Amino acid sequence: MSDRKELDAIVEKNNDNIRKLHEIVKQTMEEEALIVDRLVHPPKEVLSRGQRISDRVAQFGGSWRFIIIFIVILLVWIAFNTLALKNEQFDPYPFILMNLVLSCVAALQAPIIMMSQNRQEEKDRMRGENDYLVNLKAELEIRSLHQKMDILLEEQIKGLYDTQQQQYKLIKQLYHKVEKLEHKLGERDV
Repeated sequence: MSDRKELDAIVEKNNDNIRKLHEIVKQTMEEEALIVDRLVHPPKEVLSRGQRISDRVAQFGGSWRFIIIFIVILLVWIAFNTLALKNEQFDPYPFILMNLVLSCVAALQAPIIMMSQNRQEEKDRMRGENDYLVNLKAELEIRSLHQKMDILLEEQIKGLYDTQQQQYKLIKQLYHKVEKLEHKLGERDV
């Protein structure tokens, strides 16, 4: 009957370990659910009309198309005002009106591009937060794995210790049996 109790105790110990592992997995899944939800469903970006315009201006102002169109316009402006008759020139050399237009374009374009860059910086910050959440999720998974390994190692060490104790008991029993046999043989010889 004591063997049955030992087996029941071992089975109960294994069940406890399995419950601990299930609890760790459950806890890890709950912790990860918040992170995964944030990654899968990021907050929607709502753009105002001004933000959409600044993004378009920055996209166009930073393109080769804009540079080429602008160079062509400037070359046509300079060529017309240099080659046209004096009374048809609207901005004769030193092109004061052209300098004024260029200054106005630069003065208006710079803050618009900066607005777009600020929004891009916000997007980069959100991407950085998402990267942090991914790293945090990986860290949680690693921690969970460490806990599982600790439980398994603890179980294995306890199992080895229990096995060693059982072996010690068996050796002790064998030793007593051998002593009894030697004692009986010793009485026979006398």
